[in-house]
Amino acid sequence: MTTAPTAPTPAPAPAATALQMTDVRKVYTMGDGSDVVALDHATLTLASDEMVALVGPSGSGKTTLCSIAGGILSATEGTIIVGGENISGHSAKELTKFRQDKVGFVFQSVNLVPFLNARENLLVVDELGKRTGAPARARADQLLEELGLADRAKNLPSQLSGGQRQRVAIGRALMNDPAVVLFDEPTSALDTKLGEQVMELIRNEMKTRGTAAIVVTHDDRITRYCDRSVHIIDGRLDA
Repeated sequence: MTTAPTAPTPAPAPAATALQMTDVRKVYTMGDGSDVVALDHATLTLASDEMVALVGPSGSGKTTLCSIAGGILSATEGTIIVGGENISGHSAKELTKFRQDKVGFVFQSVNLVPFLNARENLLVVDELGKRTGAPARARADQLLEELGLADRAKNLPSQLSGGQRQRVAIGRALMNDPAVVLFDEPTSALDTKLGEQVMELIRNEMKTRGTAAIVVTHDDRITRYCDRSVHIIDGRLDA
């Protein structure tokens, strides 16, 4: 009896792309007419579930790259596609809508609104976003529960520890189900132990949701929590 050949196991489908930056430049023209190149032909691809550490010294172009990826700055040249949306030629109004829908930000100084409690700090994101009313409140409560902050929902930032404030900031960044979250030095104000806890939390939250992230850092110890590292010096990427 002839045995039918075994069908080959299909290769896993490639992960979708959360971010594609191709040959991106950012040039500032100074008052004397000279040009300063802040980002020099940068190309970077980020899979939908990938965490990348963007490593470089102060002034290397890390913030510029993330600001362009997040639609805060417009590139001088190049193509930027985030979550399937080409933002390369977007107007200021279109970029505002894009940021509300596709990107989450966690800034170095956390930047929580001091007179709003933890729950309200999450809800303020969606006042201009795609959720309002009960759906927004349900989303905020879900995130606070997942981040271990359900019992701190009514606490002001001043009543929270540094790690708790960072978790609120992460929850705020996730409110709009972003394609990519941009973290700017998320552990710079924390001691080593707490910084490690925050990075473990960030990795867990991103991987659980299959959300892409760029973690800006100058600390090589942070890179072990990411899938890979990309170094930037003088506006040039070196993967």
